[in-house]
Amino acid sequence: MTPSRIKSQKISDMIAAELEGMIIEGSLEPGKKMPTERELAARFEVSRPSVREALNKLDTKGLVTRRQGGGTYVADSIGRSLSDPLLELFQSHPEFNYDLLEYRHALEEVAAHYAALRATESDHAIINRRYQEWLDGHNARLGAKAEAELDWRFHLSIAEASHNAVLLHSMRALLSLFKQTIAANLTYLYTEEGRRDAIRLQHEALKDAVINRNEDCARQAVNSHLVFVEEALQQSSRFESHAQRSLRRFSMIR
Repeated sequence: MTPSRIKSQKISDMIAAELEGMIIEGSLEPGKKMPTERELAARFEVSRPSVREALNKLDTKGLVTRRQGGGTYVADSIGRSLSDPLLELFQSHPEFNYDLLEYRHALEEVAAHYAALRATESDHAIINRRYQEWLDGHNARLGAKAEAELDWRFHLSIAEASHNAVLLHSMRALLSLFKQTIAANLTYLYTEEGRRDAIRLQHEALKDAVINRNEDCARQAVNSHLVFVEEALQQSSRFESHAQRSLRRFSMIR
């Protein structure tokens, strides 16, 4: 192997490692198109063949997919910790919505805590932008599905600002399920006008606490928001859901 080949191989390994790190930290999102070879070569100050070799390494690992004439994309399967059949079961059994809400509660309190401690000025700018996008949609009353998408993007921006890769990918792994349950929750919550304004204030408090770097207030803001959602939903179905689940379990062990 020639010296030039060894040098090229080392460069491509370094580029691949950098790109892997960007995927882990969430800078390169699953399903999103990556920068072109030319852009990556300029970014890393290397040759395009070195970039191409690095992308081939990621392709071999299943981290990216390459489309003929369409560029390179981060694999959209990254972070799917739940199998599709199980995901579909959760989606078709709304009584488990409360289990998911409790899991969200735990994840998002931790995310808000670390985001308040670690968020950079760039993170603050993204959080502000995501909040404003959500608020615009909220005020425009776009409907449960569209508002749920914007709602989740705002919450996810705080998870990104936590700079905890495991936490971020745990939340992204349940992305479609979270968004579906948010949409279902909003459909019920917004039957009362006062709840719409309450949720606006709760989101604003969460944003401000993270940006003001107050981790205690950030955790409390998440807690207040999700407790409000859960208590509102309890009025209609929680006890009935638990009763139905207990009866099914009882029938299985008789």
